[in-house]
Amino acid sequence: METPTRNHGPLAGVRILDLSNFGMGPYATALMAELGAAVVKVETNEGDPTRNVGTMRHRGMASVFLLANRNKRSLVLDLKRPEGRKVLLRLIESHDVLFFNMRPAAMARLGLNYDEVAAVNPRIIYCSAAGFRQDGPYADKPAFDDVIQGLAALPDLEGRLTGTPRYVPLAMVDQTVGIAAALAVLAALVSRAGTGKGQALEVPMFETMAQFVLLCHLGGQLFDPPLGPPGFVRHLTPERRPFPTRDGFISLVPYSDAQWFRLFDLLGKPELARDPRFCNITDRTRNIAELYRIVAAAMATRTTGEWMDQLSAADIPAMPMHTLDSLLDDPHLWATGFFGWEQHPTEGRIRSMEPATRWSGTPPQAQGPAPRLGEHSFAILGEAGYSSSEIEALLAAGVTHGAAID
Repeated sequence: METPTRNHGPLAGVRILDLSNFGMGPYATALMAELGAAVVKVETNEGDPTRNVGTMRHRGMASVFLLANRNKRSLVLDLKRPEGRKVLLRLIESHDVLFFNMRPAAMARLGLNYDEVAAVNPRIIYCSAAGFRQDGPYADKPAFDDVIQGLAALPDLEGRLTGTPRYVPLAMVDQTVGIAAALAVLAALVSRAGTGKGQALEVPMFETMAQFVLLCHLGGQLFDPPLGPPGFVRHLTPERRPFPTRDGFISLVPYSDAQWFRLFDLLGKPELARDPRFCNITDRTRNIAELYRIVAAAMATRTTGEWMDQLSAADIPAMPMHTLDSLLDDPHLWATGFFGWEQHPTEGRIRSMEPATRWSGTPPQAQGPAPRLGEHSFAILGEAGYSSSEIEALLAAGVTHGAAID
């Protein structure tokens, strides 16, 4: 990947130093990078652990890493060495954001707490994406996706449906909190544009996910005294699932009275529109399990294609259920250019995904594929004003190194 000379997109001109690894932090900075921010991924000599997790052609370039680190440049820097810390502080002088997801205590041990960083650059947005707010009893506990899923009651929700608590089969916490972290950074940049001042941000995984889950499921516990138990009944109905047809599944969710009444006509049960259990949204929600059982019995009598013709004509929200395999062949995603192919300099032909958003005035453009470990170390140090001899000295001392792959 060549050193970018000019970024495009709504975040062009924003410069981010990304010390994060694993899932949450890299996803947050990936969202900003695909919108045009210039992101330097600062890695240890071993690199982000996700470089070696999952499917790969070459060690250090696994699929999740390739997706979460497009449009970034890689700088290897040993921050445990005084020389490494000195280099980072020099880079901080010319950057807008310092983003990390190690525990704040670890940053303090490195001599990189907010006060130390702000002394070098008072305009810096210093974003800590940690497990927990730092003024509570969990402050120093390690946190990963599964741990926070459990604390945020996601397995409990699954257990209420199936009898066995299970994690959501997705990095649900990492990606949800990653979005929240990106939003917080962008809001802080807007604030700085007005005040001229940077600030420290704290984006905790647990609190973010507690809010995320309880928005739907706080229920009667919102009120004092409580009006009932927590939990949203429609979401906690075991019958809420894709409806089996004769040859597949359909995801179907009528919502308004008009949509339900049109569905009742298609099911051959127009009388349900007058049934006091189903005639309005409040009563349908109370009796949703029985309603879904009625719909399921009818849906099983025809093919997916037959149902989709009728549901589409009636303008009822419904689509065939994809599998992971069929999702990759979705005609809409190909027609809109969301999916494509690109040639990676070391990994060959790989699938690409465009940003989901579109912009009429400042459209983002891809800056390049995910970098090899240390691919841009020497270029970034040179841009920071280090001479060739100084870079050689850092290399000899083990503070940095260039790209390597096996």
